[in-house]
Amino acid sequence: MEKITIVLATKNKNKIVEIEALLQAFPVTLMNLGDFGTLPDVAEDAESFEDNAYLKASFYARILGFPSLADDSGLVVEALGGAPGVHSHRWAGDTATDEDKCSLLLQKMAGVKNRRAAFVCALALAVPSGPALTWVGRAEGELTLAPRGWNGFGYDPVFLYPPLGKTFAELSREEKGRVSHRGQALSEFKSEFDKVIIWMRQRLGDEKAGD
Repeated sequence: MEKITIVLATKNKNKIVEIEALLQAFPVTLMNLGDFGTLPDVAEDAESFEDNAYLKASFYARILGFPSLADDSGLVVEALGGAPGVHSHRWAGDTATDEDKCSLLLQKMAGVKNRRAAFVCALALAVPSGPALTWVGRAEGELTLAPRGWNGFGYDPVFLYPPLGKTFAELSREEKGRVSHRGQALSEFKSEFDKVIIWMRQRLGDEKAGD
């Protein structure tokens, strides 16, 4: 089967490594935004993870001419009314480090007993003509009182996954991939891959036929 090129709509090296590891057995050639030089940014101003993922996937599929796989993910904290939510990446400021993000979150949660939280990931695969498929994964957990672990990225050091008794930053990449929000969304994507590749080939064929 001829491989289909899919562009991962991110420059985040951690996300790229995670997704490449999960899709390495499939007949696809993966590229990412860093392979195309300077590209315009897309405004991620939607109110849901699903809509933001679709905005990114469809935007880069159109301008690059390849199917594009985008994810929008974040941390939803019950005691903070769902914050940081879709603003997770820039919640602590555009130049904030991962340590800054975790520090701000723990400050906001100081003295709060309800520490329930969830990581959410929406994954969208779009073709250049616009249509897209979407999958959503969710990992339930709770916030720690202090960072734990050195793996992962973002809020991983303060997100405890109770079934394993570890934070996401204490898990290996393989362990995290099996239980994380992104891992769940990608697992659904993988389980439907036979149908997905037919869907892509049909739409890419229709686009070529219309040239």
